[in-house]
Amino acid sequence: MAEAGRTRRWTRRAAIVGGGAVVLGGAAVLASRKGDHGGAHDRYFLALSAALRKAGIAHPVLVVDQQRLDRNIAAARATLKPAGLPLRVVVKSLPATGLIDHVARGLATNRFMVFNGAMLDSMAGRADADLLLGKPLPAMEYAEFVDRAGAEAAGRVQWLIDTPARLRQYAEIAAARGAKLRANMEIDVGLHRGGFADGRTLAEAVELARTFSHVAVGGLMGYDAHVPKMSDPDAAYAASQKLYRTAIGVLRDKLGVDPATLTLNGAGSPTYARHAQGTVANEVSVGSAFVKPVDFDLASLARHVPASFIATPVIKAGRMELPGNEWLTGPLTFMDPNAARAFFIYGGHWLATPVSPPGLQFSDLYGRSSNQEMLTGSTRVALKPDDHVFFRPNQSEAVFLQFGDIALFDGEAISGFWPTFPVSA
Repeated sequence: MAEAGRTRRWTRRAAIVGGGAVVLGGAAVLASRKGDHGGAHDRYFLALSAALRKAGIAHPVLVVDQQRLDRNIAAARATLKPAGLPLRVVVKSLPATGLIDHVARGLATNRFMVFNGAMLDSMAGRADADLLLGKPLPAMEYAEFVDRAGAEAAGRVQWLIDTPARLRQYAEIAAARGAKLRANMEIDVGLHRGGFADGRTLAEAVELARTFSHVAVGGLMGYDAHVPKMSDPDAAYAASQKLYRTAIGVLRDKLGVDPATLTLNGAGSPTYARHAQGTVANEVSVGSAFVKPVDFDLASLARHVPASFIATPVIKAGRMELPGNEWLTGPLTFMDPNAARAFFIYGGHWLATPVSPPGLQFSDLYGRSSNQEMLTGSTRVALKPDDHVFFRPNQSEAVFLQFGDIALFDGEAISGFWPTFPVSA
């Protein structure tokens, strides 16, 4: 009898422990369940959707909000005004003539940074344009441009030089075609993406340039995009400025000119505001900040607002079901209510993030598609076919070129279009 009593007590204890485990397990499951983030378009995206419908646009389109664009131009102008720093427009980030012209007018600048032959072809016809390459091009592409545009046009461009070997290549090509070569020296100010890393190697390159009668050193370019990502951005910026200051000293010593008369280019969208507070450069480059894609949601760009969106119609809408594993649909949607509904859109697989309606997400189980990509949302997302989904580009240069003409939104209507450049790298 005593043995039987002990057995009953152990059985009850096991039941209690087992029941507790079930309760704890259930609590853990509930704790890991995702919240419902779904909702409807806000007033802004409802207005943008209505404008697209009125304009008869029923395909994926890149939209630039002109009012927001102007706000970003004003922010850049206000940031730079106390320092009196000129701005060079980064063409790759704004790859449409109308967009570039609008920004340039707003900043009263004729300075542009270009990155490939296609951009050069689009910009070189402007007799008053001050063009600086933002990356060194293969020597063959330099030769092709000289042949295409002529020696005079090529001589107005500052070509980025990162090694003595590239300088020799360009100099030989220029000599063979009777062209002047303006060489801007790329310096490594901490990003470690190439360029002259110290004063000695830069001095050697400048001395080499002086051996060619048709070559002139136009200045320096030091890109410091790494600074905001460092554990101590202030220290990283100070270090980059010290390296830049050394390079300026090399130009002063080797050329015997005031470096201030040359192009001393620095910054980029992530750091231009820091340069406005103090820099050894005499101009800054800015591009992405004017349209502010997702990758530029940085503290340094808090004065800027998103001004570009991808709009695309929904083709199909319904309950989300997993092909071949339909039985998993219920558990999946229980754990993640944002996977309850499926929306197949026109196009997809862009470097972009869904922003409206809220709560939309890509499906890791279903995968990505550039044809009719599936997004999932909760039952609170009431999208139906022909309704719009909106994305923010993660970056602008490649994404903008995927859509053809850019649609302009004035806050109420689609007011016009800006043709983009030819697709290029």
